[in-house]
Amino acid sequence: MAAVASDQATSICSHCDRAIPSSNLDLHFAHCSRNLEKCKTCGDMVPKKHAEEHFLTTHAPVSCSLCSETMEREVLDVHKGENCPKRIVTCEYCEFPLPAIDLFKHQEVCGNRTELCHLCSRYIRLCERNAHESRCNGIADNVAESSRNTRAVEREPDIPRRHPNEFSKRRLLFTIAITGIAVLLGSLLFQRKAEHSQLH
Repeated sequence: MAAVASDQATSICSHCDRAIPSSNLDLHFAHCSRNLEKCKTCGDMVPKKHAEEHFLTTHAPVSCSLCSETMEREVLDVHKGENCPKRIVTCEYCEFPLPAIDLFKHQEVCGNRTELCHLCSRYIRLCERNAHESRCNGIADNVAESSRNTRAVEREPDIPRRHPNEFSKRRLLFTIAITGIAVLLGSLLFQRKAEHSQLH
């Protein structure tokens, strides 16, 4: 059996611009021109009966469901994930989800809130927290500290500062206790009234 020559002569189909073995060119061209159509947008050869579907599913402009901007379908996912002004993003300080268009103004306010550093007992703006934590040595800086904190240190040098959550936990427990007592007293008074009204 003779080996088939690998360097068989080819010709370019004038319809699809593909290299076709010269011996099959006429048959290929007849089939190609009857069944295939070149997409005017991407240049791909698609079956004529699916040409409209190809355009609608691949190239037809679509609207973003979030911001209603019209764009090509192939960039829609990137737009929704990275560029859409109404995509939902999270604040880096409070982790609140909000539209990207509102993030800058929100973080400008949110980042200026302060939080107590438990190492040096200073109030630090949230936007400066990471930089502060990397250089904080746990020693209170008397120059930068507020006068209120400085006076507290001068009055009570031997009393360690309390964690801010200790106060809120105490307040919560106190509130629960007061509420419980109020409910108990209320039910006792209601019960006495009920007994009193049954006697008369």
